[in-house]
Amino acid sequence: MRIASLQPSISLTLAHLGALDSLCAVTKFCVEALPELATGKIPVLHDSWSFPEADRRTLLEARPDLVIASVPSRLEALTELLKAGVPVLALAPHTLADIYHDTLLIARQVDALPMAETLIHALQSAIAHTTARCAALPSRSVYCEEWGKPLIASQPWIAELIAAANGRFVGKPGAQTPAGTIAEADPDVLLFAWCGAGDRVPLERVIAQRNWHHLRAVQSRDVYCIPDEFLNTPSFNLHQGLACIAAALHSRAFPPNPHLKRL
Repeated sequence: MRIASLQPSISLTLAHLGALDSLCAVTKFCVEALPELATGKIPVLHDSWSFPEADRRTLLEARPDLVIASVPSRLEALTELLKAGVPVLALAPHTLADIYHDTLLIARQVDALPMAETLIHALQSAIAHTTARCAALPSRSVYCEEWGKPLIASQPWIAELIAAANGRFVGKPGAQTPAGTIAEADPDVLLFAWCGAGDRVPLERVIAQRNWHHLRAVQSRDVYCIPDEFLNTPSFNLHQGLACIAAALHSRAFPPNPHLKRL
């Protein structure tokens, strides 16, 4: 099976499944997530949000049996992708259960179901362990942000990870949220994981621009940046995201996490 991956989470999942050699085309974001793909031998395409007409020829030259993309995608880009005439598998995970389902679906394409089941069990065990460890710790209200202009709260699977660490998600996961609404909620902890920003969210500037200096999370310095790839990539990097969340919510109970950037 030759697979063109238009999303880093798909490429990462194939890597975890030991099926990286099935990739025949990827995006630049896949290469950023997996530097070993930067060989110059694998064509680099745009993702399903920006797939242009010019990419169709490159895609066909890669001779994929299947394109795996994510939705929502821009209608014009999806149209160009479908015009290539290659089967497309479009994934749209919202919850952890969706991520497990998609992992099994990808694994079936590369005959790697046992490895997929092992990975899913490992993540479920990490979540269960975190839940048990945090159950006796104080519950904390948490605002976690996926994007800053406009403000968009993190996705439902991240709300599930926060709940596993005995946190209460502020706002509606995946929805635009006014800065004033967050200020009124005055959460105990602020987490930022902006898509594509890595660990470079400018925390001090964000707080200043929104006039959030009076929030209790800011007063206690419970404001953190978690690397984008640990939360926004629905793959098995999520166990690292869970570890970051637990350390942010319960800094006295967990050792400092080197991936967390604190205000």
